[in-house]
This record gives sequence, structure tokens and C-alpha cells, in this order.
Amino acid sequence: MVLAEPLLFTLGFNGCLLNKHKKIIMRKISLLLSLFLVISFAHAKKGGDNTLTKKEKKEGWILLFNGKTTDGWRKYGTKEFPKGWVIDDNALMCRGSGRGEAGAEDGGDILYDKKFENFHLKLEWKISEGGNSGIFYLGQERDDLDFIWKTAPEMQVLDNERHPDAELGTDGNRKAGSLYDLISAKPQNAKPAGQWNSVEIICYKGTVIHKQNGKVVVEYHLWTPEWEAMVSDSKFPALNANWAKVAKEGYIGLQDHGDDVWFKNIKLKVK
Repeated sequence: MVLAEPLLFTLGFNGCLLNKHKKIIMRKISLLLSLFLVISFAHAKKGGDNTLTKKEKKEGWILLFNGKTTDGWRKYGTKEFPKGWVIDDNALMCRGSGRGEAGAEDGGDILYDKKFENFHLKLEWKISEGGNSGIFYLGQERDDLDFIWKTAPEMQVLDNERHPDAELGTDGNRKAGSLYDLISAKPQNAKPAGQWNSVEIICYKGTVIHKQNGKVVVEYHLWTPEWEAMVSDSKFPALNANWAKVAKEGYIGLQDHGDDVWFKNIKLKVK
């Protein structure tokens, strides 16, 4: 009986320790499950890449790219989709040719095969080191013109740190987010090469807004004397007959400038 009492005490003490450890483990598991549920809920609410949230669907947003196919997209001037563009990591990627603007044999600018007039466009882009590209809107397709930029305003996509275009033009109007060669993006808040930038383009009855990483960086109005004067003072004066007089509706395009570039979460709402 004397020997049994210490043994029983020891077993009881060890049992208490086991119960305590079990409780600690259960609390940790419960905490991890709660954290997982919170993250899952937040992700579901935000929506994954190339998807629409319930709120966006209710507001009338449409996806222009689903992350899996190139449906709806084609090369400028043709009905085919160019082999120089691929789907890479759920993004539309232009594989750089190193030959400059649309220089690849199987490259070229691409456009979404539907014209829009008043709209709100959202997308994300990232550029390779030293890379250059662009986002076009209100673009036209004509047999006598070889590039969409000859008819369309362009939101610049650029590695500001390495590409020489960042130092050309006037007052930084060829840096990322700018209305290319016309209006500088201010503040200049583009992220470095290899990082995703979120941008928006809003067109409504001639008023155009560029947003980059949550900030309004450009605002202007088409079809005004000020607009025509600005174009005539840019690198585009020879194109005034078909460029300054931007169409009221047109295509959205993505540029092949010979460098690796990625686009995802391309969505639009007609205004």
C-alpha cells in the first residue's frame, strides 16, 4: 500500500500532463482552423485570378480573359491568334522576340474582338526587365494601317528603371501609366519589373481617366482643341488625320513591343 500510493500519484500527475497537452494541441488546431476559414472567406470574397466576385457580377462586369483560353482575342489585322502570345501562369503573355515592336514572325499586337464606347476597364500587368508594352483603347482596324497605335490612345507599360523610353518624351510622359508621349502619369507609382501593377482605364463621353495602383495618374478629354493641340505637339503630328480624331468606340488592344509582358484579371464594365 505504501508503494502503491506514489505510483498512483505518478500516474495521476502524468495523466494531468497528458490532458493539459491535449488541450493545448486542440486549442492550436482550433486556432489554425479558424485562421484557415478566415483566409478562405476573404479569398472567396475577393475572388481568384481571372474571376468575378458576386459584387462585380451584380454590377455588370464581364471577363475579357478567363486565364485558360484566348477566346475573344485575335491578332490585329487577322482573325487568328498569334503563336507569339501564350497563356503562362494564368496570364496572357507575349513572348519577347528581342526585335522591337511587333518584330516577331509569330507575334504582333492583339485585340479583343468587340468594340466598346463608354466603359471601365481593369487589368493587371507585369513587365520583364528592360521591357516595353502598352494598353490601347478606342482603337481601329484598317487595311491601310499596320499597327493599332496609329489610331488608339495608349496607356504605357514600361520598366521605368531600365528602358530608355523612360528618359525620352517630355516630363516623363513615356513612363508607365502615362498617356504615351502626351500626358505624364502623376504620381509615378509603377512597381519594378517582375511585379504586378493594377491599372484602370475609364472612358465616358470623351473624358478619359488612367488609374495605376489605386491612384488617378492621368485625366484628359478627347475631341477638344486642347487635345488636338497636344497631339500636334507630340511625335504623332503626321497621323493627325486619323489619330487626333480618335473614334467614339473601338477595340482594346495589348502591344507586342518585343519584350516579355504579362496581363491578367482583364475585366470590363460598360458605362
